[in-house]
Amino acid sequence: MPLFIGLMSGTSLDGVDGVLVDIDESGTQARPVAHHHVALDAALRGDLLALNHSGADEMHRAALAANSLARHYADVVQALLAASGTPRQRVAAVGAHGQTVRHRPAEFDGTGYTLQLLNGALLAELCGIDVICDLRSRDVAAGGQGAPLAPGLHAALFATPGTARAVLNLGGIANLTLLPPSGAVTGFDCGPANALMDGWCARHLGQPFDAAGRWAARGRVATALLDALRKEPWLEAPPPKSTGRDLFHLGWLDVHVARHAPQVAPVDVQATLLAFTVDCVQRHLQRHAPATEALFVCGGGAFNDALMAALVSALPSVRVDTTAALGLPVDQVEAAAFAWLAHRFVTGHGGNLPTVTGARGDRRLGALYPAH
Repeated sequence: MPLFIGLMSGTSLDGVDGVLVDIDESGTQARPVAHHHVALDAALRGDLLALNHSGADEMHRAALAANSLARHYADVVQALLAASGTPRQRVAAVGAHGQTVRHRPAEFDGTGYTLQLLNGALLAELCGIDVICDLRSRDVAAGGQGAPLAPGLHAALFATPGTARAVLNLGGIANLTLLPPSGAVTGFDCGPANALMDGWCARHLGQPFDAAGRWAARGRVATALLDALRKEPWLEAPPPKSTGRDLFHLGWLDVHVARHAPQVAPVDVQATLLAFTVDCVQRHLQRHAPATEALFVCGGGAFNDALMAALVSALPSVRVDTTAALGLPVDQVEAAAFAWLAHRFVTGHGGNLPTVTGARGDRRLGALYPAH
C-alpha cells in the first residue's frame, strides 16, 4: 500500500502532529506507521495567535509565519522518515493542513474565505516530496463551510452498519461526526473546547494547558456564567456550520465574565469552561443524533481526564470511549485525516462530504506543490 504523511497544527496551537500512514487503494484501510509531535516555539505561537486579529504589517508577518511553520512541518517529516526507516521516495504525498488564522466561510460577499497559513512551496523544497495543502478553500468556493474535513476519514474507518456512532474531536474547537446505522454521514463544529480552556489556563497559571483537567476539577461551575455562555446565538444555528477563534476567543469570554461573573475565581471560570464544552456536545448530540450508541473521542481533549469523566456523566446512555479502541490513537486522528485527504487527491477523488460542509458537491481538495 502507498505511504502518505499527514501534518496537522490545530486551533489549540499546541504544536504539529505528523503521522506516516499506510493507506490502501480504496481508502478504507489506514495503518499508522509512525507518529511525531513537535511543539511550536513560543515566538511562532505568539505570531499565529496575533494573526487571528487585524494588526500592523500583517501581510509581512503572515508570510514569515508561513515560512516558519513550513520549517516546523519539514522537521516533523524528517523525524517520521528517520523513525520508520522510510526513504522519501516511498511517500506518495504529504497532506499538510497549515495553521488556520481566519475562518469566515459564506460571509461578507456570499463566499467568504478560510485562511490556513503555510508556505507549501517551501515545504516541498525542504522535504523533496509532493505537498498537497490549502485543503479547505475549494470546499468554501463550492458554497461549503470548508470544515470539518475529518468526517471523511471517520466514515471510511469507523462507521459500522447497523450501529449509531459518533466521533468527537476535542481540539481547539469541538466537532462531531455522526455515523448513523444507514444513510448520510453528517458532522459540524459544536462549540469551543481547548481554545478557551488553554487560553484561560495560560493567562492565570502560565501553563499551556490544564493537565488532565486537574485545575478545572478543583473549581465550581459558575451557573450565571454558564447560562450566559450557553446563549451564544451561533450554538443554535443549524448545520452545516463551523467556527474558530474568530468567535470563541478570550476577548469573547472576558465580556461574559465581566458581565456575569466579575467576582468569580479563575479556577471556577475554568470549571465553567469545561462544563460549557460538555454542554455544547451534549446538546448537539441530543438535537441531531439522539439515538447515538457510542461516542469515540479524539484530539488533545481526550487526555483531559476531568473532561472525559464529565462527558461520561452527561451521556449516561452512550458508550464513551476514545478512538484508540478503534485502532487509531487520539493524537493521530486529525493528522491521519490529512494523509487520507492527500490520498484522495492523488487518486482523483473528492475529499469533502457535502452532507457535512454544505458544498454543492464532491470536490477534489487541495493544491499540489510537486517535489521537483
